[in-house]
Amino acid sequence: MGLLRTSIYARIDQLAGVSAAGSTLGRELRAALTTFLAMAYILFVNPQILGAAIIIPSVTNTAAQLLSATALAAAFGSILMGLLARLPIALAPGMGLNAYFTYTVVLGQGVPWPTALGAVFISGIVFLFLSVSGVREAVVNAIPLSIKRASGAGIGLFLGLIGLQSGGVVIVNPSTMIGLGDLGSPRALLALGGLVVIAALLVRRVPGAILLGICLVSLAAIILRLPVYDGKEFTGFHSGLAAIASWPVWPRDLLGALDLKGALSASLIGVVVTFLFVAFFDTAGTLLGLAETAGFTDAEGRMRRAGQAFSTDALATSVGAVLGTSTTTAYMESAAGIEDGGKTGLVAIFTGLLFLVALFFWPLAAAVPPAATAPALLIVGAMLIEAAGRIDWRDHHESIPAFVTMLAMPFTFSIANGISIGIITHVLISLLGGRWREIHPVMYLLALMLGIRYLWSAGH
Repeated sequence: MGLLRTSIYARIDQLAGVSAAGSTLGRELRAALTTFLAMAYILFVNPQILGAAIIIPSVTNTAAQLLSATALAAAFGSILMGLLARLPIALAPGMGLNAYFTYTVVLGQGVPWPTALGAVFISGIVFLFLSVSGVREAVVNAIPLSIKRASGAGIGLFLGLIGLQSGGVVIVNPSTMIGLGDLGSPRALLALGGLVVIAALLVRRVPGAILLGICLVSLAAIILRLPVYDGKEFTGFHSGLAAIASWPVWPRDLLGALDLKGALSASLIGVVVTFLFVAFFDTAGTLLGLAETAGFTDAEGRMRRAGQAFSTDALATSVGAVLGTSTTTAYMESAAGIEDGGKTGLVAIFTGLLFLVALFFWPLAAAVPPAATAPALLIVGAMLIEAAGRIDWRDHHESIPAFVTMLAMPFTFSIANGISIGIITHVLISLLGGRWREIHPVMYLLALMLGIRYLWSAGH
């Protein structure tokens, strides 16, 4: 038996290149656990965000189905990344992208959620074509680094605003657009308390700090019997063990519910293009940032095995849409596993398998109130805004377009608007500032296309 186990380990080591990368199977497994704990909060946050848009009459377990769809999409994307691209980068439905799906497309533009899922699927197919052809990599390389970094920071601000709103800290004010909520309410106190708790856990470098913080805040809400579950107290633990773990709920009402015909209609081409655009830059920025952290970039900052990584992301997006969730993308939290010593695709594969195990714990989602996930949004936003510190704020040619990019995302409630306005601003400043030679020709084409898109939208 010992010889068989040794032989299996040796075979896995050889196939994954673990020893060649300077790692061990034990270290890769530990890194995978670290990565999973760092991003497992998406199992609770994604159903809450998408649940505001995906409402199915007469179906009472939509949240459980959304959790299953989230876990399955994460498992598929992560395992595929490990097998195809052999990178220690895990995937799951993306933060920011899920907010765009819900608040901009479905609730903002009134697009039915099956049609929006169809748009996500189509964007994934187009992604795949662009990835295989090399176009996606060429466009990413053409965008100035300052805009890429500002995009990540802007998404952080966007998530922060949603988190404050979800926690009742920020409310709508007709006089000042937004205003301060009731900080003495149980909802706001839980959200702010959770923010402090999670931040303290992060300072102490506690593994899975965000997930642990969500659990602690939820536990406080249950024990104190606070009315933060749609204005009521939690009453769900009367069924014993079944309230914690149970057989997975298959997302039968979400699986294949996407409306491709509706997504291909002329009136929704703009939505498909915007999904493509938003996910294009969000994913590219995350993958490039993680590759740089893990040492998978060359001397010029170009990512190795970029084609395989982008193709994996594209396939995961389309499969996720079929399962019933918004765009699946690479997770910045993968940096936690990389920092813990993960070096190969085994990290992503093991992380995907852990998401499959998580399918059995879907009942716990009912115990997590929005006030508990609000601080998670704020913390993730704080992590993303770190990219702003790597922008040269003394160079107005770079800093002003970057600032506009960051500012436009939360205040237009759209990631795509932020990136679009940033690109247009950068090109115009370069032209009028006499630095037009520094701009890649692809940037001029992007700015022209985006400008036409805005002018066309204004006329309709």
